[in-house]
Amino acid sequence: MNFFTNIAISHPPRRFSYADAYLLMGSCFAQNIGETMEANQFDIDVNPFGILYNPASIASALRQIVVGKPYGEADLFLWNGLWHSWMHHGGFSSASKGTCLANINARLVRASARMDRLTCLVVTWGTAYAYRLRQTGQVVSNCHKVPEREFVRERLSVASIVEDWTLLLDNLFSRNPQLSLILTVSPIRHWKDGAHGNQLSKATLLLAIDQLQERYPERIIYFPAYELMMDELRDYRFYAGDMLHPSEQAVSYIWETFCENYLASETLEAMQEWQKIQKALSHRPLNPESEAYKQFQHQTMLKKQRFMEKFPYFGAQTDKGEL
Repeated sequence: MNFFTNIAISHPPRRFSYADAYLLMGSCFAQNIGETMEANQFDIDVNPFGILYNPASIASALRQIVVGKPYGEADLFLWNGLWHSWMHHGGFSSASKGTCLANINARLVRASARMDRLTCLVVTWGTAYAYRLRQTGQVVSNCHKVPEREFVRERLSVASIVEDWTLLLDNLFSRNPQLSLILTVSPIRHWKDGAHGNQLSKATLLLAIDQLQERYPERIIYFPAYELMMDELRDYRFYAGDMLHPSEQAVSYIWETFCENYLASETLEAMQEWQKIQKALSHRPLNPESEAYKQFQHQTMLKKQRFMEKFPYFGAQTDKGEL
C-alpha cells in the first residue's frame, strides 16, 4: 500500500559528477543545497551576489558575472550608517565603503573566472514579486530596509521573465556550449503575499520555466523541489518553526532525491565513501596521545589516500586547505 503520491522526475540528458563545475544562484533553498554540495567537496560557487529571490535580479546578477566589470563607488549608496549595493544581499553591506566594494568585487572576480569552464548552472527562483526603485526603475535585489515609498512593487509577468531569460540564455549557451541549466522553484512559501498571492507567484515562475524548457529542451532541466515539498512532504512536520521554510529533514530529502536522479553512480559512491572519511577526520578522541588514536589516524589517512587515487576528480576539489 502506498501512503503518498510520488513525484515523477525526468532524467537529465546526462548525469552530473565531480568532474563538473557548478554555480548555484537564487533563494535560501539554493543556499542550503549549495552548502551541502560544498560540504561534499563539489567544484562549486554559491550565490556570489548573496541570496536573491526574483528572476529579474538573478538574471541581472548573471549578466554582471559574464561581463565581470568591477563595481565602483558610484554603485553603492549609504543608508543607516552602512554602504549597500542594490544588486547584492545585505551580507555584503559594511560601514566601510572600501570593505563593501572589496567583498563585492572579490566574489565577482571568483564567479567570473569560472564562467568559461562552467558546466552546470543551478538556479532557484523564489518569487515572481519584485521591487523597482522609483527614482531609476531598476529592479533591486534587496531593499536594505529603505522605506517602502521609494519602491514600486510588482509581480513580474510570465512574458517578461521569458523574454529576459531568453536573451540571457542565448548569450550563455552560445558562449559556453557545454553548459546545462537546472531550474527549480523554491519550496519556501512567501507568506507576505498571502496564500493566494504566493500561489500566483509560484504559478508565474512555473509557467515561465515551462516556456523556457520548450525553447531549450536539450539544455534546461526542471527539478521539482516545489512539488516534492507540496506533495511528497505534505505535512507540517517537514517545516521549520515558522511553518514556511522546509525543515532540515525536508531539505535533506530533497537533496537525496536530487542526487538519486541527477548524479552519476560513481559520484554517489564517492560521496558515501567521503562522508565516512570526513566523519573519521572530525573525530575528537578523549586521549589524543594514545597509541590507539595514533593508529586510528594512520588508518584514516591511508583510507583518504586510497580514496583520492580512486576518485581523482574529487581529489582536485579537496585540495583547498579545508581538510
